[in-house]
Amino acid sequence: MARPLRLGTRGSPLALWQANMVADALRAVHGLARGAIEIVTIKTTGDKVQDRALAEIGGKALWTKELDRALLVHEIDFAVHSMKDVETIRPPEIAIAAMPPRADTRDRLIGAESLAALPPNPRVGTSSPRRAAQVRRARPDAEILLFRGNVDTRLRKLAEGEADATLLAAAGLERLGRDDVGTPLGDLLPAPAQGAVGVEARADDAGTLGLLAAIDHKQTSLCVHAERALLAALGADCRSPVAALAQLQLGQIHLRAEILSEDGSQYEAGEIVFPFHDTEAPQALAAILLDRAPPALRALFAA
Repeated sequence: MARPLRLGTRGSPLALWQANMVADALRAVHGLARGAIEIVTIKTTGDKVQDRALAEIGGKALWTKELDRALLVHEIDFAVHSMKDVETIRPPEIAIAAMPPRADTRDRLIGAESLAALPPNPRVGTSSPRRAAQVRRARPDAEILLFRGNVDTRLRKLAEGEADATLLAAAGLERLGRDDVGTPLGDLLPAPAQGAVGVEARADDAGTLGLLAAIDHKQTSLCVHAERALLAALGADCRSPVAALAQLQLGQIHLRAEILSEDGSQYEAGEIVFPFHDTEAPQALAAILLDRAPPALRALFAA
């Protein structure tokens, strides 16, 4: 290899953990020396702007656009992302090349044993429209406060009394060695692609795509692509409260999903079981949800 493969990533502790996990997997499967992969840290707009909701400043592209630019101008050879932060529609020049095995998909509630156990009129910190809507559906008396920043920042804000509780992805907490923090909420559907890490490369870079394919976990890829297909069919963006989870079930994919109004007062849920090769099933479920939804809820989606 003439030069190291350059892996692009954000610089947060979680992003670096994920980048090193991918690099280690590649070294192991291909027998590469440690110096064969160089980690290149790139600061994104999402990292720089922490005091406003993503929807106000450009949505999920704030996590990816700088990495996309570096990839397309050949400053890096591939990039590692949390898949739930990757826009549903990607540039055609960029391909999702691999997804390692998915981690825990659940949210964890920090600050109480359950949403029901929160005090009256609880203050819950989150920047996720999906989490905010789910909390309000369960606890209409809740006040939602904007919590942005990495895991440590949000836990510090909670410890300093800025809120009574917050929700974080179990996968991120576990990857940072915080598996003892919070209570898993198995009754809340997660964000689409939550717990999954994605590796992207240039669509015309056959050599890198081939190297990355060796660390793809087929079951994870099938399920995450089904969830992302549902998002695309709904016309959902970062403002749209939507949850989805696809799981393997007796050789088929079981996809559950829900859409909510911003205050959680309107809600529609559904599920579908389909064979792997049925690429139209997620669109069919999206159509069912939108057809059942009242006009005000349907209007939150662009499909």
